[in-house]
Amino acid sequence: MEIDILTIFPEMFEGPFLHSIIKRAKEKGLITIRFHNFREYSTNKHKRVDDYPYGGGAGMVMMAEPIARCIDKLKAARSYDEVIYLSPDGELFNQQTANRLSITRNLMLLCGHYKGIDERIREHFITREISIGDYVLSGGEIAAAVLVDTVIRLIPGVLGDETSALSDSFQDNLLSPPVYTRPFDFRGYTVPEILLSGNDKEIAKWRHEQSLQRTRKRRPGLLDEE
Repeated sequence: MEIDILTIFPEMFEGPFLHSIIKRAKEKGLITIRFHNFREYSTNKHKRVDDYPYGGGAGMVMMAEPIARCIDKLKAARSYDEVIYLSPDGELFNQQTANRLSITRNLMLLCGHYKGIDERIREHFITREISIGDYVLSGGEIAAAVLVDTVIRLIPGVLGDETSALSDSFQDNLLSPPVYTRPFDFRGYTVPEILLSGNDKEIAKWRHEQSLQRTRKRRPGLLDEE
């Protein structure tokens, strides 16, 4: 998979993308991530990419031209399955969307900032808008990092055990069951005996029942989506 990220703050990705799962996926050659600062596509001598909104009001708006120039250049080199704008008013990101995006080959992610981007970019260049939650961030960089991490771990070969992602919360509209490891007795709190039984069928049954119970208690709305 190849991912191109358009941002005016590429340095914000240095921390999360240089460690753990994403780092290993890059080292294995399973993903390629490129960053594009669309300040470099501004014709303004000061590399300005924002201006005051028409009609007045607070905040600054990211200008259409630098973004469009960057997108045009990238699309001239390769085709994209999706051109995604990270926006608080986009569709709510969930595990099912991550599953679908994980089987694509080329993604472009646009990180907005300030008050947002010129609506003409959203109307004519963006194929999908995604929100990671009903709240507002200072920019789309953190949201893009969340999306990339969620999608990449689903690519075959990224995780050491490929079945691990299949048992994650939300894969079947259920939350994951409780998990335990050594020691068996921690300050008087012990591990459920069923997990030491060696009976794979009964353990799987117990885990499913625990998932149902946890979902009913914490996120009952997920069961209504089945």
